[in-house]
Parts: sequence; structure tokens; C-alpha cells
Amino acid sequence: MSRILTGIQSTGVPHLGNVLGAIQPMVRLSNQPEHEAFAFIADLHSLTSIKGATERIQNVQSVSAAWLACGFDAEKNTLYCQSDVPEVTELAWYLSCFTPFPMLANAHSFKDKSERLNEVNAGLFTYPVLMAADIIGYDANIVPVGKDQLQHVEIARDLAGSFNHKYGNTFVIPEASVQTDVMILPGTDGRKMSKSYGNTINIFLPEKELKKVVMAIQTDSTSLEEPKNPDTCNVFQIFKLVAPESMSSEMRNKYLQGGYGYGHAKTELFEYIKHHFSKEREIYREFMEYPDQLENIMLKGAEKARDIITDVLKRVRHTLGFR
Repeated sequence: MSRILTGIQSTGVPHLGNVLGAIQPMVRLSNQPEHEAFAFIADLHSLTSIKGATERIQNVQSVSAAWLACGFDAEKNTLYCQSDVPEVTELAWYLSCFTPFPMLANAHSFKDKSERLNEVNAGLFTYPVLMAADIIGYDANIVPVGKDQLQHVEIARDLAGSFNHKYGNTFVIPEASVQTDVMILPGTDGRKMSKSYGNTINIFLPEKELKKVVMAIQTDSTSLEEPKNPDTCNVFQIFKLVAPESMSSEMRNKYLQGGYGYGHAKTELFEYIKHHFSKEREIYREFMEYPDQLENIMLKGAEKARDIITDVLKRVRHTLGFR
């Protein structure tokens, strides 16, 4: 059985693009009998930018609730909060003592802000080391990543490989599984859906708020009677990625025939999202209303994760001469 590991940013409620492009593909992989999945909420990483305790707690709750609502099986697999397994920080220290300075200086997480060094804290600079500990601390075989995250796995592989070369077989060398077919959704303003742009669709919003967001999607000024180009319309571009092909084909014909307004299209998109994700929305709401239940699931996951990383740490401590 292969162990798959993924890290999840704790930066707020996952939006529609996150659900379709990251959560659902990972859930499908985790449900395959030949795979065992570890998924962690990277709240320690979030400290490089998010300093407020209340915001961090809310983010962890909403992200974990969203993953469970979308079908991640926490019994078969392991869902946990990074900070609930502090052993990872001990491993990160050991690894940092074997990490060349140029490796970190060339990391994207640092280089992207290297021209504004007053914004760079030590946590951001050593971010890749903690990420490496997250990966090799759990004997992960496969790490699904997008192209922009491939460097983190490469650094983990380099550190694990060089350590093994020096001290013998200590770490499992992980393999990156590059997700080339990741679904990228346009946001409500036509740009890539992203929290940083403020153009996301949160499928877990209460019904009235969700409808307000969908109805605010930007469109042009073509009148209701005129034919419209579906390929340049934000509403249709989102609809065709979430709905079955038969439904998107039907909407395309309505655009081309005329007599079909953007308000009609937005209403169809809202109704589809509301009904298609009704089960997920209900489960999410229940978890957020009863956070103790959510906390119990996450703590059980942390116990399972701790069992694995404790064994890895024993190997490292013995190798380095620590008790």
C-alpha cells in the first residue's frame, strides 16, 4: 500500500476552485484501496503570515470541516492538524542542520519576497525545511502537487537522500505526483479564482449569501434579447466546469439563440451549486455548529500521525546520537 501525503493551507474556507481542483481529486485517490492518505492542515506554516489566534483557529476548523464534508474518510485515512504533532518541529530542526543556505535562498517562498527583506521572517526563510519534515517524517511514498509546489518535494527528496547517503537508510524518499490536469476555475471577475483576488465562490455559505455572490459575477452589457458568446462569459465558464456536459450544452444553446439573460444563467448556476453540493453544505454546517465533534476527529488523526513520526524520529535520534 502506498502512502500519499498532502498539506492543506489553513487560509480560510476552501472555495469552489479548491473543492474541484484539490479536495475532490485527493478524496478520489484516498478512496482507492491501494492507497493510504495522510492530509494535514498546515497551521504552523500559516504563522509566517497569519498572526491572530482566533483567525487561525477558525481557519483550521473551516478547512477540516470542508475536507470531511467533501468525503475524506478519516477512519480509513488520516486527517490531522500540523501543530497537534509537535514532533515535526523537532525533525525540522535536525534537517535544518543539514540544509545548505543556498538551497533556502533559492526557494520560491523566499525569492518571491527577497526584494522586500523587511517582509521576510525566519519562518518564511526556513519554510521548505518544515515542509520537508512534513513529508519525510511520515514515510510518505507519493506527494501530489501542482507545478508551483514541485520544488518543496524536490527539497525534501534532496535532504532525505543526502542524509541517507551520509548515515545509511533512514528516510523513505518520496516521489512527486505532478497534477497536470488540475481544474482552474475563473473567479467572479474573470481572473483565476483566488482568495487573494477576493473573487471566490464559497459553496458552504448560507443560501442567501451564496446567491448574492453568484448573482454578482461580472458580465458584459449585452441585452437579454441578443445572442451572447458563452466562451467570453464568466458565468458560463464556471457552469461548464461544474455541471454535466449535457447541461452546459443546453445553456450554450440558450446563449447563442438569444432571449436568455445573464440573470437567467446566474440563477441556473446558483441552483446547480446549491443542489449539487447540498450534502456537503449540510455536513459542513453540522461540523461548524458542533466543533467538539470536529476536534475529536482531528485529535484521533493526530494520534495516528504521531505514531508514524515517532518511529521516524527514533531512527534519526539513534543515528545522530540523541536519546
